[in-house]
Amino acid sequence: MPILALSPHLLPRNRIYAGLFLVWSCVRAPLPEVRSLLQRARMGSLSIRTFLLFLLGITCTFTQWTQRGISKRSERPNPAVNHNEDDYEWTTWFNVDHPGGKGDYEKLNVIGFYYRTRVCEVPRALEARTTEWIPARSTGERVHADPAVGFWCVNAEQPVGRNCSNYAVRFLCPKRCDLHCVMGSVNAECDGCTCKDHTVLGSVRSAGGLPAPGAAILRTDSSPRLLTVTDHNGHFHILGICPDGNTTLMVKLQNHTPRKVIVPHSTEPTSVLHLKLERAKKLYVVKNPENKARKEGQTVAFCCKVDGSPEPDIYEWFHNGALLDRDQYQYDKTLILRNLSLDQMGDYYCRASNENGAIKSKPATLTVIGQNEPSCDPTPDSHLIRLPHDCFQNDTNSLYYDVGRCPTSTCTGKLNNGIRCEDSVSYCCGISNMEEKEIKCQGYQLPIMVVTQCGCKTCVDTKSIVRGRAIAADNGEPMRFGHIYMDGVRISRTGYKGTFSIQVPKDTERLVLTFVDNLQKFVNTTKVLPFNTKGGAVFHEIKLLRKKPAVIISSRETNKLELGEAEGQDPIAEIEIPPNTFYKENGEVFMGNVKASVTFLDPRDTSTAAAAQSDLNFISDEGDTLPLRTYGMFSVDFRDEEGGESLNAGEVKVRLDAAQVKVPEHLKTMMLWSLNPDTGLWEEEGQFRAEKKQRGKREERTFLIGNMEIRERRLFNLDVPENRRCYVKVRAFRSERFMPSEQVEGVVMTLINMEPTPGFSTNPRAWGRFDSVITGTNGACLPAFCDEQKTDAYSAYVMANLGGEELEAVASSPKLNPNIIGVPQPSLNKLNYRRTDHDDPRIKKTAFSINVAKPNSNIAEEANGPIYPYEKLKECEEAPFSAAHFRFSRVEGDRYDYNTVPFNEDDPMSWTEDYLSWWPKPMEYRACYIKVKLNSPHELNVRSRNMGGTHPKTVGQLYGIRDTRSIRDMDQATVSAVCVEFKCSGMLYDQDRVDRTLVKVIPQGSCKRDSVNSMLQEYLVNHLPLAVNNDTNEFTMLAPLDPLGHNYGIYTVTDQDPRTAKEIALGRCFDGTSDGSSRVMKNNEGVALTFTCGDKEVTRQSVFQQMQTSVGQATAGSTRQGRGDRRQRGSSSGSRNNRRSTRNPNTRTKTVG
Repeated sequence: MPILALSPHLLPRNRIYAGLFLVWSCVRAPLPEVRSLLQRARMGSLSIRTFLLFLLGITCTFTQWTQRGISKRSERPNPAVNHNEDDYEWTTWFNVDHPGGKGDYEKLNVIGFYYRTRVCEVPRALEARTTEWIPARSTGERVHADPAVGFWCVNAEQPVGRNCSNYAVRFLCPKRCDLHCVMGSVNAECDGCTCKDHTVLGSVRSAGGLPAPGAAILRTDSSPRLLTVTDHNGHFHILGICPDGNTTLMVKLQNHTPRKVIVPHSTEPTSVLHLKLERAKKLYVVKNPENKARKEGQTVAFCCKVDGSPEPDIYEWFHNGALLDRDQYQYDKTLILRNLSLDQMGDYYCRASNENGAIKSKPATLTVIGQNEPSCDPTPDSHLIRLPHDCFQNDTNSLYYDVGRCPTSTCTGKLNNGIRCEDSVSYCCGISNMEEKEIKCQGYQLPIMVVTQCGCKTCVDTKSIVRGRAIAADNGEPMRFGHIYMDGVRISRTGYKGTFSIQVPKDTERLVLTFVDNLQKFVNTTKVLPFNTKGGAVFHEIKLLRKKPAVIISSRETNKLELGEAEGQDPIAEIEIPPNTFYKENGEVFMGNVKASVTFLDPRDTSTAAAAQSDLNFISDEGDTLPLRTYGMFSVDFRDEEGGESLNAGEVKVRLDAAQVKVPEHLKTMMLWSLNPDTGLWEEEGQFRAEKKQRGKREERTFLIGNMEIRERRLFNLDVPENRRCYVKVRAFRSERFMPSEQVEGVVMTLINMEPTPGFSTNPRAWGRFDSVITGTNGACLPAFCDEQKTDAYSAYVMANLGGEELEAVASSPKLNPNIIGVPQPSLNKLNYRRTDHDDPRIKKTAFSINVAKPNSNIAEEANGPIYPYEKLKECEEAPFSAAHFRFSRVEGDRYDYNTVPFNEDDPMSWTEDYLSWWPKPMEYRACYIKVKLNSPHELNVRSRNMGGTHPKTVGQLYGIRDTRSIRDMDQATVSAVCVEFKCSGMLYDQDRVDRTLVKVIPQGSCKRDSVNSMLQEYLVNHLPLAVNNDTNEFTMLAPLDPLGHNYGIYTVTDQDPRTAKEIALGRCFDGTSDGSSRVMKNNEGVALTFTCGDKEVTRQSVFQQMQTSVGQATAGSTRQGRGDRRQRGSSSGSRNNRRSTRNPNTRTKTVG
């Protein structure tokens, strides 16, 4: 096989491709023919290109050369040619000859004659194939080709007995320019029109209205290109742009949203554009991927939605922290996993990015279940409930009974393989079977429903509510009729007492609300409010900073405004405003007097922590949400003294006193930040630089100088990023028994980080950060700053709030009790646990302080809580009850609730379909109370016994019991009153027919009914049937269907949260009105029933006495906590009807007790 190597020195240097080496190989090529061509090429009578084509024409694979040639030119282009491969395209296939006669000749000149508009005069390359779509290189025939001449195959050159195939050919030609200009002429790139005699003049201003130097002006074509950049005044001019109404320009400026503008149609030689840019919207996760459960072999989709300007252009997906291969999974904002296997279980999250940064979503957990495994563990978890005081169980020596419960985790259900971001039907582990049992009590049998089996059920739909009140931080003055904004849209307003209630929109991941005072008394306040994603209401008290009185300053002079509120201490910083810095919203410089109000939140005053805005987080360049530690926040309001117009200020200096920064390493990382009111995240405004300044003859002080622009009415912050982070495990309980089954969900836990003390020169009263978390089924994990080297470097205060009620922390004096506090020794001493009343019993007991010491990885005991490293969040959230944790408890009131069908009011997802459910309809909770007056020198217990009254499925069967102790009148020693809850009448869960609940109101002891409210009695008589009331020691009624009101002594409230409904109804009952509220019992107002009770001592223990004596007798129970978002709805109505219809004494299980 002859091989020819063609070297550059054999060819004229000015006509070769630099560095070209061609190695040719052919079986049939006669070497003399090649040498003849080479000689002609050297003499110049044959072009290099023609020589190469002829050389390759005698090969068997010219098409392969054509492809290689194109590839070679794209890598090392001809210096004489300025086009790239994107400037060329292939024509259609041509076939103008057939192989009869001498052969098949597909010549360029002939093709051009017939198809002049479809082929170019000088093609760059060609390809050939047979009419059977066989490439020419694969036919084994001898063929010739030259893009400048065409393609041909000669029959005489083929083996004996064989003619050429019928070939078609196509050419690689420059792209045709079909652009037609209405005005001007087509430019050389064929991507726009040029008008040489036209000029575009323009100006660009930043978001605050100041001139924007350095803004890039681009032409938006298929490949945008830079035209010019604005000068120091924000001006630009461009020649040659046609004012035809079709030309679009784009303006880009750092930290601003790109803006497009169309050059308007004009016949003038000059067009003028004035542009104002908007601040760039940082990337923000609108929708996080959801937790999913699937069987092996099924398909699952995870989706994340990220907003921002510009929008994200890159999405990446991670599995357990590892980046997934884009080529393998072909993902964008949606990740699809097919044919699932067990090793694909774990956490998935996405990271979206654009030219300004990145952001990560929250992780979603994928649970993959084996084909033969149940979706849910059929065995219920242990769950103890407290029984009535007269139902003490001798077998267990306690007042507790295990009714079981199912974990709140997601399951597969009957989902198909459809690809969807959100499952159309959500399935949760829940109750698939319950048994009714009876418990022996004193004088009666108590029915109780016990969970015997769990299964995969349809989840209960829930709604999340945020309630609260907005008040002044200094004196509690309410913000009356203020506006509440979300994403820049007004969604609600506060009432006369500053109260508000908001239903959290579906799919909300982060609830960011801005409170705006119409009367301008308070600073606009942006809060990130935690809410219970499982449903129910959460109460928040919004503390507002009062605006500082305005001072008058001159815009023509240099002005300095101090930032610092701590009495007896130097200001933390000052704002320096140069002369002629103020300007109006339209960018016009303002000359005149300015009313300046600067409100500073000083962290050196610990009382200001509750008024701090947002949650002090920012998004890093990698997309992680990271915490900030604040040295102060300030809000600035500048207005025209005469007209009141809002003013902005450019190039303002912020001078921070370095002596106020107690941690030396913070001096290097201090930055200026501003709060984005839509996202509640802080965004960087600028860096600080150190500058020394002489004060007096001897004192030299260091200041940190930062520049910023004040606009958009934003809140500003002096902050440093902090990376020493941990989590603190805290739980809340219904009582001081601290039992696992009595944990309370929906409690707002708040942690305030104090400034580092030992090891640093600092003011111990200063705070640096705060965080709030809502308790779930397994408590809460509060983020906090911590230190491993110095255990007492960081300290924190922790407090708990439920619906406005402050919960009590466990006592730390006269001595620490590790078993009650929940943290063993020696960790307890190391953390220096102290309740707020430790040194002064007059102080409230509603908070505790600790040293936030990062756990030592070499000490095994410290891995078990209550402090967890930042990377161990999952371990903290899933920690068993036996792991160390801190505790809060409610101040137990004189009240006891019992439901035949157990239901946790803190967790609306625990609702179960059952005719005997106290609340028959989830997310529509109706609370009813009756007010009872007692003439007795003692405070007595009053019980309501609630049974089915008129519904055939529940008649005579117990819904539940309520025990409540009366409250003595402060002025009348022999009078007390009580508001007793009863089950409201109405539809049961199947919404088929109503039930008039049969309610018995029974005072404890020897009591006689004196009177019944006349209006209530008349209503009951007129709304038959009428309950028999022969026993004067009690009162019996078929509860009214109508919400009657205070004139009847009946108080009814419906709400989407059971606690809220009960709280409002109870407040009205205490007040004795239908629209008021009181925490003080008004014994003679709005009464329904009056009893007179004997003076003799009651021999039987009250429920509350019994509860005190049985604290230590409760049996311990363990629970396994789930992580699901919703709880089961229960069995289908059909199966439930069958089960309930057969409930009778003959089918009940054995009596226990």
